Amino acid sequence: MSSAEDRLDVIETCTRMLWHVDLRQWDALPAVLAEKVTLDYTSLFGGTPVTRTADRVIADWAAGLGHLKATQHMIGNQIAEVDGDTAVLTAHFQATHLLPNPYGSETWTLGGRYRFDLARAASGWRISGVLMTALWADGNQQIMTVSDGQKETT
Repeated sequence: MSSAEDRLDVIETCTRMLWHVDLRQWDALPAVLAEKVTLDYTSLFGGTPVTRTADRVIADWAAGLGHLKATQHMIGNQIAEVDGDTAVLTAHFQATHLLPNPYGSETWTLGGRYRFDLARAASGWRISGVLMTALWADGNQQIMTVSDGQKETT
C-alpha cells in the first residue's frame, strides 16, 4: 500500500515536468527526470518508442517547442499508483501550442492521456517513461514545423 505522501509527490513531479516545459525552464528538468527516459509518442507520430538520456530529452523538447510563442500543458483526473520504489501516474491532458503566423490558425490543441512511469531516487521521484496517447486535436498542427522564415514578424 502506498502512502498519500508518495502519491502526492508523484503527482507533483509530473506537474513540475509540464510546468518547466511550458515556462521553458530547461535547466530545471533534470530534477524531475531519470537518467534514461523512454518516450512513446507513437499515437501521434508513428514509429516506435525511444529511450534517451535526460539531457537528450530536454534538448529535443527545447528544439521542438522552443520556437513557439507559448505552450500550456494541463493535466487532470490524475491517478497515482505507487508500488514500493516505482510508480505510475495516469492523467488526461490538454496541450495548447501558440505561434502567430501568416499561414492559418495560430494555435494547435491536442488532447488525450498521459502515462508517466516513475522511479524513486535518493533525491525524490524521477520520471523514467512518458506515454502520450493522443485522442483528439484541433487547430493548426503545422505551427509545430513552421520555419523561422515563415513566422509572423510583428
